[in-house]
Amino acid sequence: MVSLKELKRQFLEHCELEKGRAILTISNYERYIDRFLDFLASKKSPDSKPSASDLLPSDITHELVRQYRLFVNRLRDQEGQELKLITQNYHIIALRAFLRYLSWRGIETLPPEKVPVAKTGDREISFLNSEEVLQILEKPDTTKVVGLRDRMILEVLFSTGMRVSEIAALDVSDINFERGEISVLGKGKKIRVVFLSDEALYWIDQYIKNTGTRDKGQETEGALLLSPKGERLTVRSIERIVKKHAGLAGITKKCTPHTLRHSFATDLLINGADIRSVQSMLGHSSITTTQIYTHVTDDHLREVHKRFHDKK
Repeated sequence: MVSLKELKRQFLEHCELEKGRAILTISNYERYIDRFLDFLASKKSPDSKPSASDLLPSDITHELVRQYRLFVNRLRDQEGQELKLITQNYHIIALRAFLRYLSWRGIETLPPEKVPVAKTGDREISFLNSEEVLQILEKPDTTKVVGLRDRMILEVLFSTGMRVSEIAALDVSDINFERGEISVLGKGKKIRVVFLSDEALYWIDQYIKNTGTRDKGQETEGALLLSPKGERLTVRSIERIVKKHAGLAGITKKCTPHTLRHSFATDLLINGADIRSVQSMLGHSSITTTQIYTHVTDDHLREVHKRFHDKK
């Protein structure tokens, strides 16, 4: 019988080839499933050195998964803190995906529906108000090329609501300058169109003119976001850029590229956009994911209610 270690390899290849999962998602699956297999091996052979190569699908039992969930619940991060409930759930979601694959292959093991995922409360959304957005946008020193690049990054993130991985992957040729649009390849390799504000377009143009990325108005191949060495910026580099300018703006709340994505969504909703349109612009496959933003607009709705209701 094929070992769980080999089946894990086949599952990850299936995720990449058939499911079209992102490399980061596959990497996370591998890390979480490896942790489960190590745990399983330690329970199966407690007196010897655990080996995932000896594990079989039949070794996965309801009781063992219960013990694993307890193990994950007691894990600590590098700072000695308990794992957040959503992080614990990622472990279980990866395991369920693996079990679902085994079931699809007709391999007898524990059914995925027998592995529950803990219920979580509403996600806390961190976003910037309009004044904070303006403060962070104005912090880069645009007399320098690096400052032009940073201003462009901030403007594009807030204008489009793009994920940090999406903006990192942008090439100059992806931008339609005439229409002010970008076709983005998002999660699940789904393409959506995002829209650039006049400000975002202006700073893209300023940056390109000062770096020579675009010659005489003709788009060329190559990364839009470059380091001083001419290399494509990494996701981590973009995160550091956002954090740097948030600090310079005196913003004490945690500020990441995803914070600007949250700010984009809440700004749209507060100003009257319908949630289905926001869903499309964010690239959410489910409206449920987009609905997390409705909670942060409660204060705005309260103001509307107070202003327009029961005026006798």
